[in-house]
Amino acid sequence: MKMSLSVRVAETPKRKNIAAIPIEALAPQAKVAGYQGLSIRASVASIDSPPERVVFVRSLLNSLNLDVSMVTGNLALAVNNTAAADAIRNITPHLDLAEQLDAKLVRVMLHEPSDIEFARHAADEAAERGLTLCQQMHWGSLFETVNGALEVLTAIGRKNFGVTYEPANLLACGDNVDPDSIRRLAPYLVNVYFQNIQLDATSPVTFDTRRKGPVGIRFIPIDAPGGIDLPPLIHTLNDVGYDGWFTVHQPLLEGQSVDAVIRQSAAFISPLLD
Repeated sequence: MKMSLSVRVAETPKRKNIAAIPIEALAPQAKVAGYQGLSIRASVASIDSPPERVVFVRSLLNSLNLDVSMVTGNLALAVNNTAAADAIRNITPHLDLAEQLDAKLVRVMLHEPSDIEFARHAADEAAERGLTLCQQMHWGSLFETVNGALEVLTAIGRKNFGVTYEPANLLACGDNVDPDSIRRLAPYLVNVYFQNIQLDATSPVTFDTRRKGPVGIRFIPIDAPGGIDLPPLIHTLNDVGYDGWFTVHQPLLEGQSVDAVIRQSAAFISPLLD
């Protein structure tokens, strides 16, 4: 597996479209810490960015020998609001952004069964350009549970439409976070995200799940005890032959610095992947 860093770590806690530090500072820090790629979101480059901005980002990453593991082409996808599914209705600019950044994975979001037909057409367009669409296991979507994800993936029926395994969302949505969840999703795995959380009914932070309603969660440091038990999950990823990106998707917590989180996460994840 290849280790990637989501630029989410540099976003301000309440504004996913604003970076707390610029990509010019973030990317070198990621390179020094040992990451091989960055997962790019709208806070760095989006489908609405000026062309020169996208060229600059790609040139910067090329100079550091960093790949782009995935593109999240607009703010709606990152926030997962009511406009998130619009991407599959007009996938072309998202594919353009992926090509400009030399990425192979394009994030999309399905909210309703009516989105499935649009996903098929979007995947067909992506296939013509050698690109893969991926939906993250995520609250408020058709991918809250493994069963739900498998039903949708079967209905879409496209080899270049896969899933981003993300255990924190599975936990919040009340599904099992265990090796079996990975084994069942294995034929469709194209990406892995990891953020560490604990369930906490008293927390002001909630995931608005369809399955269980608002679920209180607390983000915790990536290596903190009492969160998601990561080593068995990585072991299972190896067992099923997954060799794609493993992306650290940690948010910046109060009192943390971006550089410290980048280094701490790499120090924790890299030995597990090795």
